[in-house]
Amino acid sequence: MSRTTATLLLADDQPDVLEALRLLLKAEGYATRTASSPDEVLRAIGQQEPDLLLMDLNYARDTTSGQEGLQLLERVRERAPELPVVAMTAWGTIELAVEAIRLGARDFVEKPWDNDRLLSIVANQLALAAALRKSRGLEAENRLLRGEGATDFVAQSRAMQPVLEMIDRVGPSEANVLITGENGTGKGLVARLLHACSPRAGKPLVTVNVGGLAATVFESELFGHVRGAFTDAKTDRVGRFELADGGTLFLDEIANVPPAQQTKLLRVLESGDFEPVGSSRTRSADVRLLTATNADLATEVGEGRFRRDLYFRVRTVEIQLPPLRDRREDLLPLAERFRAAHAHRYRKEIAGFDAGAQRAIERHSWPGNVRELDHAVERAVLLARGPKVSALDLGLEGTPSSRGLEEMTLEEVEDHLIKKALDRYGGNVSQAASALGLSRSALYRRLEKHGRPPEAEAGD
Repeated sequence: MSRTTATLLLADDQPDVLEALRLLLKAEGYATRTASSPDEVLRAIGQQEPDLLLMDLNYARDTTSGQEGLQLLERVRERAPELPVVAMTAWGTIELAVEAIRLGARDFVEKPWDNDRLLSIVANQLALAAALRKSRGLEAENRLLRGEGATDFVAQSRAMQPVLEMIDRVGPSEANVLITGENGTGKGLVARLLHACSPRAGKPLVTVNVGGLAATVFESELFGHVRGAFTDAKTDRVGRFELADGGTLFLDEIANVPPAQQTKLLRVLESGDFEPVGSSRTRSADVRLLTATNADLATEVGEGRFRRDLYFRVRTVEIQLPPLRDRREDLLPLAERFRAAHAHRYRKEIAGFDAGAQRAIERHSWPGNVRELDHAVERAVLLARGPKVSALDLGLEGTPSSRGLEEMTLEEVEDHLIKKALDRYGGNVSQAASALGLSRSALYRRLEKHGRPPEAEAGD
């Protein structure tokens, strides 16, 4: 990070100290913001995280112990764990310095400070923070390339290989990416992966469903507002563009933005400049833009509902996600991933899917895509009474639970009748076998064939 792009937050309760620091750092090309109390420090970090915090340890409550500053340091670490902090005090002791470092400060400066030493510390900490961000970005990218990372990302099918290749190629770039696909195909997950393997991985990923924003709050939500800008504006509010400064902004449902708001959005995307509602002060934000839609934006442009210039601005690169019905090889691995997650969440001992459930998953058309599969598996895990999820537990349209016997295959009828018999006799294999006209060993063989291990059947 160059000095001209680094912003430092200076915190001290003495105005003359703040001014001296500001002038010193300005001469070195740094941008600065100031705060004179712990509350102001936390507010400033919440509005826009700086690149480094240079903070005094003594404020109005007392002037020598540094305890107020140490408490502030703990709160800063909670809110911004990666923010480099350099502590300052005129009452420096070895014990205080050690405690400040223990609580997360990167370095310690005594007042009156030596200009050269202070500037050296600031430069070194900024360089270290930049190196750590780059290292995390490379690590995230490597995890993605190894198939690790996001727990819900399963992409073994041939249809998903172009998606993986595109994420690999454009993820580390600054290119604006339009992610398209049907509802539930995982557009938000792809946005998170693109951010994770970019140089901006150490900065925020801010997500906004712009299609769900009313026209009256669109500008306030994206660009912020100042106190008194309208009736309900009781305090200043930071917009999403400013919150994403230095990071990535993900605008979901971009096709649903009304034409009047498209014009306002285009301006900030072209220049990076905007004004909060009610303010005449122009602000700027450096964001990488990701957008998503389930609509055909080219058709929307042709029919005059979406601005052509905005379309070209958001669509430097397009990633199209295939529907789940076109990625059949991913069905069972995805279902298994969801089963494991939901079984852990609900503390249920569900070992997997029986043969009937697997067939039901593979035959279903999944119009709701990955989201529908996730919800179906979650429901099945909650309802399952046996050691494995069954087709009946899934309750999918077209499975035995919703079809007559005449519409089932012989295997499905057999599995259905066996499960009904076991349910009727509380899992007792001997009684179920007798009711079905089978020997005990014959029922065991059928249980194994249908993925119901005999040892898991209770009550026998």
